[in-house]
Amino acid sequence: MKTLGAVLAGGRSRRFGSDKAVAMLDGQTLLDHALAALRPHCDAVVVVGRDEGIADWPRPDMGPLGAIAGALGYAGAHGFGQVLTAPVDCVRLPTDLRDRLEPASAFVESQPVVGLWSVAVLDALQAMLIGEKEHAVRAFARRIGARGVAVDFALPNINSAEDLARLAGDAR
Repeated sequence: MKTLGAVLAGGRSRRFGSDKAVAMLDGQTLLDHALAALRPHCDAVVVVGRDEGIADWPRPDMGPLGAIAGALGYAGAHGFGQVLTAPVDCVRLPTDLRDRLEPASAFVESQPVVGLWSVAVLDALQAMLIGEKEHAVRAFARRIGARGVAVDFALPNINSAEDLARLAGDAR
């Protein structure tokens, strides 16, 4: 089954204080790192939530679920059967991530935005985004019966300049 990789990069980066996607780590933007981390797991990779990428659905500022809905809609229209998502600050992924998450739909328990979502769940997600106030990834995962998967790999989560500096220090 063809897999689309989607870097979720439309957040406001409030806690970070500036556009997280363009923050630098080891000479590359976080966005470039996230794209490189997803590529080995996917047939193609897109960016969601930025002017140069796929739009969130139904509109910006819907959080990660709006980005996932945008990616699923794009995937369905372009012949992909599933979408592997990761946030822009998840610059390293386990080498066997896709194997661990298959079959879709499944997510990483410690960071549910990292997930493998079947295109078949798009209608359920759109209904949730339009009709409910709760737009949490875990609530969506429960609604569709997605599996939570434990990984023994510490996924990066960069919410501040200090987190970024710490990650840069760990890489050395």
